[in-house]
Amino acid sequence: MSVEQTEKLQSVIELVDKMSVDPDIDIEYFIPGVLVTAEGGTGETGGPFIQFSYSADGQSPHIQHMPLKQNFLDKTPQDLANLITFSVEQFMGEIDARAYGAQ
Repeated sequence: MSVEQTEKLQSVIELVDKMSVDPDIDIEYFIPGVLVTAEGGTGETGGPFIQFSYSADGQSPHIQHMPLKQNFLDKTPQDLANLITFSVEQFMGEIDARAYGAQ
């Protein structure tokens, strides 16, 4: 990963951590050279990823990986942070649909 990408991803992490996301969602990172808080080796794509997880009432956690593909890395830090936040919102929608049924 280039120095520019590393700096960009550090900015993205700071922006995501400051954004208002559901407090019940844990956001972890597997971005070697930047931040690794997620377990699981290399993820689904073999590259860096962001992991969203949600668990309620002692149930098994719902986990989703968001691979950081090259086209994502070409975005500005703010645009990428917005995309991540949008993905978290979609993830919560999927959790709600499973919990309460699709309407």
